[in-house]
Amino acid sequence: MVGQQEALVLGALFFAASILYSSVGHGGASGYLAAMGLLGVTPAIMRPTALVMNIAVASISLYKFSRAGGFRWRLFWPFAVTAVPMAFIGGRIQLPILWFGALVGCVLLFSAVRLFFETRLTNKGTRIIKGPPPVALALFIGAGIGLLSGLTGVGGGIFLSPLLVLTGWASVRDSAAPTAAFVLVNSISGLMGLLGRQPTLPDVLPYWVAAVIVGGLIGATYGARRLDHRAMRQALAAVLLIAGAKMIL
Repeated sequence: MVGQQEALVLGALFFAASILYSSVGHGGASGYLAAMGLLGVTPAIMRPTALVMNIAVASISLYKFSRAGGFRWRLFWPFAVTAVPMAFIGGRIQLPILWFGALVGCVLLFSAVRLFFETRLTNKGTRIIKGPPPVALALFIGAGIGLLSGLTGVGGGIFLSPLLVLTGWASVRDSAAPTAAFVLVNSISGLMGLLGRQPTLPDVLPYWVAAVIVGGLIGATYGARRLDHRAMRQALAAVLLIAGAKMIL
């Protein structure tokens, strides 16, 4: 299990990650996985723990961003319809430790790259919005993201939100609430899949959940007003790079 000193350090890292991720409509799972990976937490604990905290923070982000900018169902349901059952299937699958480490490491490295370019993505206000994605394509993409979410313990927001913006299917602001909803339903589905395998949850988890709830409230409140978090994103990206390399190696 997790020692007292490790639990305190992880709680602080989870708090910081929840502030940053909730500011853009995410649950923070890749940040939580990175922190646990750096401190050597076992994979059996990592996945369910990240998903539980993801659910708490994504719920807050969804509420805050929906109130601030509305909710566009057309950017949510085509991805979620196929993602939810695939996340459940992914949650039921127990990968070998080496495979799990490699897959999570790749997700963390992708997250790092995504965060490094977050500022450029956010500042491109002149990007042409083409409208919502084709339903068939969104269904296909959603299935892939959902399976990956269940396998690794992330909600999929790190994949969905840049996809929506880079393809011109939505603006950064319009993508926040649908992304939060996508993360929420995927995390619930992935956790339900894991519950059938009797996952290991640390005794300190309620305190960690309390920490990310506070962080999520802070991040989502200010994120909805579009404050600049460039320095925080760069710092977290560096952590994700280190953690991703550690998980792979």
